[in-house]
Amino acid sequence: MKRARAESAAWTAVLVACATVALMGIATFMLHVHRDWGGRPSMVTRQSATMPAAAAKTRPARVLVPKAVGATPHEGAHDGAPAAGPPVVTDAIVEMLRARALTIPVSGLTAAALVPSFSEVRGERVHEALDIMAPTGTPVVAVEDGTVARLFTSKAGGLTIYQFDPSQSVAYYYAHLQGYASGVVDGATVRRGQVIGYVGSTGNANPAAPHLHFAIFVLGPEKRWWQGTPIDPYPVFR
Repeated sequence: MKRARAESAAWTAVLVACATVALMGIATFMLHVHRDWGGRPSMVTRQSATMPAAAAKTRPARVLVPKAVGATPHEGAHDGAPAAGPPVVTDAIVEMLRARALTIPVSGLTAAALVPSFSEVRGERVHEALDIMAPTGTPVVAVEDGTVARLFTSKAGGLTIYQFDPSQSVAYYYAHLQGYASGVVDGATVRRGQVIGYVGSTGNANPAAPHLHFAIFVLGPEKRWWQGTPIDPYPVFR
């Protein structure tokens, strides 16, 4: 009898010990849960906090969509990584363009009809282009051989053409067009003097004063058709 009682007492002690360990485990688990959801971020929160950095390494780069291009082709920079740096415009580049004897981009006009407007302040920006006044529908011609880098429509520039020169180091920008000439599409090859569009007043141009907004800019190493360092066209033509 005494032996049975001893065995019963031993089993009772074992059960009490097991129950105590189990209760301590539960208490510890509840303490961690309380700390995760109370005084510090939970594991889910911590993972979420680190996801942007990891995702940035794997997500595809954003498509660079130009904002509304204003009076200058390089205006309205795109989202994304910054360019390697703006190209430097030197006298040699200006002289190179003058040596090419670029064609006046509005048919029937000579350099004597041009009026400088590159440095004029237009609202909160500098013009950085040349306005060439002409009646609506007057043919606009390519200033030299090259490639149509992009046909683009913006709120400010209206119907526009970006043309690369043969070396793709310089771009020409024609804005406020009434329309494009037949066959002028993205990637098309154009020749000096070829009609590529027509003078108009699309975009933010005054309908009572139709004109061609013409700009020249030096491209960076990325060859972005919308971005570059502007050159005053007036001394190039003169």
